[in-house]
Amino acid sequence: MSKALEALRTETPETMQGFNLMAKGALKEGAVTALNKELIALAIGVASRCDACIGFHVKALIRRGVTREQLMETLAICTYMGGGPSLMYAAEAVRAYEEFLPAAPRINT
Repeated sequence: MSKALEALRTETPETMQGFNLMAKGALKEGAVTALNKELIALAIGVASRCDACIGFHVKALIRRGVTREQLMETLAICTYMGGGPSLMYAAEAVRAYEEFLPAAPRINT
């Protein structure tokens, strides 16, 4: 995925710059914390069944110091709202969390 995204950055720079600006603005700390915004993004990734989104947002959540409890409660809501298919993607998010947690750098918030 990283190589494909790099190709998009190189070959469609204006689009990718615009997308990155939008993401930065949407995730900016405000009335809703950046951590909570990432939890929302993960929930949408699970509901949308987007494997790459799940990996990306789990990594971002770990950098922001998400607790396992925060992650699990968010995934419980995903399962409640999306049923069986969301449960399978919630399990993918747990697997990503367990894989990425040991090596992830943290952001001081």
